[in-house]
Amino acid sequence: MALSKIQSNSYEDTAVHGQRNLIINGAMQVAQRGTSGVTGNGYNSVDRFRMASGGTSQWALTQTQETDAPTGFSKSTKYSCTTAETTLDAADWAGIQYTFEGQDLQHLSYGSASAQSVTLSFWVKSSATGTFGVSIYQPNDGRIIGSTYTIASANTWEQKIITFAGDTTGIIDNVNTEGLRIYWFLAAGSNFTSTDNTSWKVYTGNDFAYGHAVNLIDSTSDNFYLTGVQLEVGDTATTFEHRSYGDEYNRCLRYTYAPRNDSTSGSDGSTIANGYCQTGSIGVYFTEFPVPMRDIPSLTTTSTAGSIEQAYHNAGATSHNVSDMSYIASISGNQKACFTVGSASFSGGESAFCRYATGNIADNIIVFSAEL
Repeated sequence: MALSKIQSNSYEDTAVHGQRNLIINGAMQVAQRGTSGVTGNGYNSVDRFRMASGGTSQWALTQTQETDAPTGFSKSTKYSCTTAETTLDAADWAGIQYTFEGQDLQHLSYGSASAQSVTLSFWVKSSATGTFGVSIYQPNDGRIIGSTYTIASANTWEQKIITFAGDTTGIIDNVNTEGLRIYWFLAAGSNFTSTDNTSWKVYTGNDFAYGHAVNLIDSTSDNFYLTGVQLEVGDTATTFEHRSYGDEYNRCLRYTYAPRNDSTSGSDGSTIANGYCQTGSIGVYFTEFPVPMRDIPSLTTTSTAGSIEQAYHNAGATSHNVSDMSYIASISGNQKACFTVGSASFSGGESAFCRYATGNIADNIIVFSAEL
């Protein structure tokens, strides 16, 4: 049910500052992949919040990081409809997804008589008014609970507060993989909205977005902003737990590491990794992640011509496309990685380094991802 009260922090609350909010990057401060929009499913901009959808229709959504935010916040994430679908098919849905590791939720005691309620609070602004659905899905046992909230005024920041009962049946596995997912729905076809999900139940599909009644993909003027997301134990929403940018960034690094490029136009790019020339044409490089990653990460790159360079023994740098990079392995408990860059002209056995290209000031070309 929706709550109307917010409890101020007590001394005891502040004593455990930084631990009350189970959401990482709820103020949308960190965007390692970049602030500009990318269309399609996945983690496209703001860390830990991903675009999710299903169906086979022609609509498209873009995610960006924005400075439009309610009082007390400086950033938000925005989802914009860039290709519209005026008639929503029954099997279409779109939303924003946040996923928790199971091992971080063991204190909720799901699957027991002591299962804890949780309260979700967030700030939202939308171009459309009406009834929106939000659901919590537990993948280990395929269980779901949901609720709805109402956006009363278009293009106006509003805070929403929803309490969800604890699940006394389903057990969240104590693992570093998925434990719970939260979905904020932007559109949902009739296949997903017909069955009540306001109490914990076995997921059937038609209960995925129960009660959602707004189509935010029917016009290229549609948009949806989200920030100030907090999930906490109990049936009362407390004031948002602000954490420093450094704190949030370090928490995000467990899931994503995008080596930063601090160079300016015309200067040598920032070093990505050091290594050696394995042969006359291949450089082998080792990079240490700032924190151990959740799992063995994948390496994704933005295919920009001449965006990286490798050089050896005071020789001139050789320019490369990032597609020349190949990920080999993660070592030392997911804290280090080894990768190669091909198509070079080197002397085997020489020391070498890989860096962003001279004059390239892009910041999100290389991404190591261990996201859920």
